[in-house]
Amino acid sequence: MELDGQLLIELAHYKMPFGKYKNQYLVDLPEAYYVWFQHKGFPPGKLGSMMKQMLEIKVNGLEDMIRTIRRDFANR
Repeated sequence: MELDGQLLIELAHYKMPFGKYKNQYLVDLPEAYYVWFQHKGFPPGKLGSMMKQMLEIKVNGLEDMIRTIRRDFANR
């Protein structure tokens, strides 16, 4: 998985638009939620793409990197 800086900043600030975790940052959602979507099918479009990327980040233990990006680029 290769991500550019702008995409990481957007991913760090992206919030879940629906459901149980509505309005929570994707990085704060439990990994099991992403695994469930992986088996059932991610939503189409941008959200699905962001969720797939976040699953990879979580599987590799990189959540702190995303939280740091969100903190350091808060005004964007």
